[in-house]
Amino acid sequence: MNRGAWLAGAALGIAALLPPALHAQNTHVLLISGLGGDPEYTEAFHGWLSRFADAATEQHGVPAARITYLGERTELDPTRIRARSTGDNIRTVLAELGGSMAPRDELVVLLAGHGTFRDGTARFNIPGPDLTPDEWSAMLSGLGDRRVTFVNTASASGPFIEALSGPNRTIITATRTGRERNLTRFGLHFVDAFANEGADVDRDARISMLEAFGYALREVERQYEGDNQLLTEHAMLDDNGDGEGSRDLDDFDGDGALARTVFLSSVAGGAGEAAVPPALRALYEEKAEIEARIAELRRVKAQLPIERYEDELEALLVELALKNREIRAAEGS
Repeated sequence: MNRGAWLAGAALGIAALLPPALHAQNTHVLLISGLGGDPEYTEAFHGWLSRFADAATEQHGVPAARITYLGERTELDPTRIRARSTGDNIRTVLAELGGSMAPRDELVVLLAGHGTFRDGTARFNIPGPDLTPDEWSAMLSGLGDRRVTFVNTASASGPFIEALSGPNRTIITATRTGRERNLTRFGLHFVDAFANEGADVDRDARISMLEAFGYALREVERQYEGDNQLLTEHAMLDDNGDGEGSRDLDDFDGDGALARTVFLSSVAGGAGEAAVPPALRALYEEKAEIEARIAELRRVKAQLPIERYEDELEALLVELALKNREIRAAEGS
């Protein structure tokens, strides 16, 4: 077995043994429903985002105060929907988040609606002027180098990957290109990954963005096969900053490494977190730091000599294994 294969196997083995960890960040969530164009779709998109919000608070420990919902019709849920999902309101909320989030906080943006692709430009359809990928990129730039997960479940969403890709970003789209224009099913199953059982592949009692993406892929394909229809949507994920999405993911080499470490979580408010001793919490935070360094190393793998990459990865995997041993000792397991 060559060294690269050994390192990949070692990484998989360590990942399987890692305990559920608390992270040193809080997750903020921005939900945006676009134009439905039909009452049936408007209500469906609202239903997806409402279920995601409920799952985030009730099952994943994200306080309701950290969830912002902008919708096509505020009257569908006046207590939850802050304002209409216009471009101006989206800009306002993202600017507020950029100014209020702590440096280590993370943001999950989830879009549900329709998309279009005209004259070589994709757009997400909202009340008022639609927003292009470049306009979204400009808005997200105000978040600096914070970790951002941007999920566009609309049709014709593929071009958002190239425009939004960058360090510390996980970009997920429901389609591969702007020419996949049929109504997508990906969003429903992506929400189900967090709301239902079945997506927790590694059985660590958490759902990562990588697990949610994989779950939605499988369910979309199963649904199309069950309906005896040709698959017309091909969801993609990019998290290594190269502007190219993937479907067949290797979370230890290429796309998937960052998404594997991103969860809906909250330091202040997660279930059971208040009882964690400060010393153990510090170990969890140190473990999260090592995981972040591994993800960053994988992101720049192509820029490094292979020997240096493997040396640094091996050292980090050893450091992670030792930290995991400390955590298990502190937990008394």
